[in-house]
Amino acid sequence: MSDRVFALVIILVALAYIASAIQLQTSFLSDPVGTKTFPILVGSVAVLCGGVIFFRPAEEPQWPGLRTLMSLGFSLLVLIAFALSLKPAGFLIPTAIAAGLLSYQIKPSPVVSAVIGVGLSVGLFVIFKYLLGLGLQPFPKGWV
Repeated sequence: MSDRVFALVIILVALAYIASAIQLQTSFLSDPVGTKTFPILVGSVAVLCGGVIFFRPAEEPQWPGLRTLMSLGFSLLVLIAFALSLKPAGFLIPTAIAAGLLSYQIKPSPVVSAVIGVGLSVGLFVIFKYLLGLGLQPFPKGWV
């Protein structure tokens, strides 16, 4: 049943994608494929894949228990809070907190989780800022 519901969602989203692609306006300077053709092809393949999933579903999966679902929900909330706090709080503090909390969920050891959070935060900042050249703020703007 869950595969069929997922397939219907895929098909509906793909049909909406195709409908929006059909409404694209083409200019007189377009490539040979055209601005509509590629999105329509992608949407058509998605409809086909959804149809295959609908008509040939897999066995019904065993859904995780309540504890696992709560853990996944908590992780999702941590990641949303992380994304919302990046701009006002800089990169280092939100990344250390998020990485520490997620690490604690994997192995509940406060000291190890704190070290992993800080290490990931600093390591990722060095990679993103200096190796990839991204314009990250390490801390809130008023601190530096």
